[in-house]
Amino acid sequence: MAILEIVKYPDPLLREICEPVGDNFESIKKLVDDLAETMYANDGAGLAAIQVGITKQVFIIDAEIAGHEPTESPMAFIDPEILWLDDEVETSEEGCLSFPGIYVPIERAYRCRVRARDVSGETFEAEGEGLFARAIQHENDHLNGKLLADYVGRIKRKMIERKLAREAKGG
Repeated sequence: MAILEIVKYPDPLLREICEPVGDNFESIKKLVDDLAETMYANDGAGLAAIQVGITKQVFIIDAEIAGHEPTESPMAFIDPEILWLDDEVETSEEGCLSFPGIYVPIERAYRCRVRARDVSGETFEAEGEGLFARAIQHENDHLNGKLLADYVGRIKRKMIERKLAREAKGG
């Protein structure tokens, strides 16, 4: 396993539309392990492959957030497809490892259902609510080039860009 470098906004790579993994599962297990190590090293709750520069439709979510035991491995979603979004919405602050120190209030469906494959290639469906549903939607956004900055107005986006630029320069 390896801790990978996280791509930071406004890097244009984060806008890439990710490609399906398809049947090429040779390196997926290692990628998922590296994503997990990287996510936990950065105190994250989820991480998409694009955030480490890999344009594949893969993301992970912390096991506890996904409703599993905290000692379990993060839940992996490969080639995910959101099947359903609840009409009930909730607005909550979201952060992102590609936007360190930035939190944005985002309205998302309170519940959602997703179909994906696990690291063995087996198809599964998961339904989440609250934080789990929010994490699914957030990470899935990454696979489609949609970012936290897309949920704010032009002025707030410029403020985010300036803050991240200052921090990148060490200030």
